[in-house]
Amino acid sequence: MTDPLLDDIDLLADEEESSGDGQLYEHLRMEVDRGQVPVRIDKFMADHVQHSSRNRIQRAADAGFVHVNGRPVKSNYKVRPGDVVTLMLDRPHYDTTIEPEDIPLNVVYEDDQLMVVDKPAGLVVHPGVGNFHGTLVNAVAWHLRNTTSYDPNDPSVGLVHRIDKDTSGLLVVAKTPEAKTELGAQFFNHDTHRSYVALVWGNFSEDKGRIEGNIGRDPRDRQRMAVFTPGSETGKPAVTHYSVLERYGYVTLVECRLETGRTHQIRAHMKHIGHPLFADERYGGMEILRGERTASYKAYIQNCLKICSRQALHARTLGFRHPATGEQMDFTSSMPADMEELIDKWRKYVKSK
Repeated sequence: MTDPLLDDIDLLADEEESSGDGQLYEHLRMEVDRGQVPVRIDKFMADHVQHSSRNRIQRAADAGFVHVNGRPVKSNYKVRPGDVVTLMLDRPHYDTTIEPEDIPLNVVYEDDQLMVVDKPAGLVVHPGVGNFHGTLVNAVAWHLRNTTSYDPNDPSVGLVHRIDKDTSGLLVVAKTPEAKTELGAQFFNHDTHRSYVALVWGNFSEDKGRIEGNIGRDPRDRQRMAVFTPGSETGKPAVTHYSVLERYGYVTLVECRLETGRTHQIRAHMKHIGHPLFADERYGGMEILRGERTASYKAYIQNCLKICSRQALHARTLGFRHPATGEQMDFTSSMPADMEELIDKWRKYVKSK
């Protein structure tokens, strides 16, 4: 088993969808040796499945994906000699080989160690269920197709971090294992600088603030993240700093700076404090959460949603130390056209009032 498969269990990306047909598909099969002493299945699988961890196996079991002799079991089940252990997922097992595809790529910086790209909204970052082609990774593979040292299927090179399908903005790609190791350490140690611009529902009583709360999979909706008490055993620690850029009465333009980089972090944290991102369907931002009850206001919001029909979130800045030279590298991405038009529409609305 490889990392991407377990990522499907534990870190289901925004763009990944299940098959939805109710059928389970076998992704892994192991028969327990005759001499095996009874041992918890989470420990057994963690010891036998490459690139896995006991915590991930426990999550898979809790979700009903771990079966023994054809039946789902919990993580405390003790395997016995002759047991047939299978990992059953609600999506077929596809070939995840990354092939180069000629997809437009906005490269804002490149050298022999890395490249920085500006991703448009709507482009999936990494192949996954429902999106095995046409991703940013396929585009990078095409761009570097003549670079013999770069293998898009080698996990020691490539994307250092990700952003959601419908989020636009900056990403860094490592061309060498050394670059990815060094950049990965900077992200892990929070030595990078990343800021996002977001349009969120509601006004703020303060000009800046800090959101802290563990982020983990929402038990009621596996494709959405939820915020849990800091320090709890559920989820992973996450901290977001925000500051108000402009106020439009019913919505606010904010800058968000990440201390950590969890899945859907800004989207989940903003919803948690009562300010879902505008047009963020998964987190309730498609609803009219603030404003008037008039037909004209409703029509105005619908027009806004036509302009920007995805979460209004843009990864505007990215800063890190160059993995080879140690030089500080800072990049800024211009606001995408849909968010620029949306913000301009709100500015005009405020002036009209």
